[in-house]
Amino acid sequence: MNEPDDYELVDSGGGRKLERFGAVTLDRPCAQAVWRPRRPAAVWAAADASFDREQGNRWRRRERLPAQWVVRIGGLRLKLSATDFGHLGVFPEQREAWSWIEGRLARARSRAAAPRVLNLFAYSGGATLAAARAGAEVCHLDASRGMVAWARENAALNGLEKHPIRWIAEDCHKFLHREIRRGRRYDAVILDPPTFGRGQSGELYKIESDLPETLELCRTLLSGAPIFVLLSAHTPGFSPIVLENLLGQAMTGAGGGIESGEMLLTGAPEALPLPSGAYARWFCAGGSNQ
Repeated sequence: MNEPDDYELVDSGGGRKLERFGAVTLDRPCAQAVWRPRRPAAVWAAADASFDREQGNRWRRRERLPAQWVVRIGGLRLKLSATDFGHLGVFPEQREAWSWIEGRLARARSRAAAPRVLNLFAYSGGATLAAARAGAEVCHLDASRGMVAWARENAALNGLEKHPIRWIAEDCHKFLHREIRRGRRYDAVILDPPTFGRGQSGELYKIESDLPETLELCRTLLSGAPIFVLLSAHTPGFSPIVLENLLGQAMTGAGGGIESGEMLLTGAPEALPLPSGAYARWFCAGGSNQ
């Protein structure tokens, strides 16, 4: 029997979202939540802590938060910690993507060798762990050494510390060009590029100008029998169709199928689904896309 999920969207509205992460309830900004909250103000006021950006980034009642705590989200055990930017080390809207990754890789288990998966802008490793749990060999890349270390902690929490995962802290394009020169190939690619990022040596990444090149490099790195490419983004204006168009152009001539949609935060029955970014995914021909 599956263990219950520790994440729940409790309510949203008025430019805010109220979420439960295990025993901790947080009130944080959310520009998409332009409707009215459904829950009484007293429910929001009972949150353990809140975060706002009105006068610089700041937590209120941060002393009520543990320095770190562990939750189960999407079947994975993940370490959380309140950062100075209001993040916690997980994006629960990716839960459905983790399940999709495992499902697609499960269909590839008949291959002679384990699938090789590249996860770019990999953050705290949710997608990496989903792929590893499905039996894939994974290359996990993020420009932040701290986030790579965090992801390795999450791997240990899930008993995957000895699984074949390459942990890389480096600029994305620099790494991709080197992998191409080395002749490495991957059966699947996952990427969740930031709106704006900075590499280890100060390299700048801007999604508007750099994402097409990133996708072309990823296409070059695909093996002769690719399984999928999963692209997601949280950048305003990068709608599902924008991502589908970009990914479709990069995968021209590859056959297969492509689909796109919104990533959603969900939870309590009365909580309205909350859009939190978009995705597009290309998958090899044959079999269901679910």
